[in-house]
Amino acid sequence: MKSLRTILKKDARDAKTRTLKTYDLALYKPVLKCSICNGERVAGFRNRQTGKFEEVTCIRNDRELDEFLIQFGLDHIDKEY
Repeated sequence: MKSLRTILKKDARDAKTRTLKTYDLALYKPVLKCSICNGERVAGFRNRQTGKFEEVTCIRNDRELDEFLIQFGLDHIDKEY
């Protein structure tokens, strides 16, 4: 998987058109839900108080995962199985 720094350098030319999405860090935790059965990955946020998971996008490849990280200004994401 490419490092976030490599992706940021490559996509720096698009920085003017890209907007950083935000979330309440005190209320939500970024999570990558991974299925052990079929390998499906879903990126989203888990509510720290209720435990409810809110799906943002289905991740089909590493490029989409990198894009999710960039959109929300994350350098890593915890996996849940």
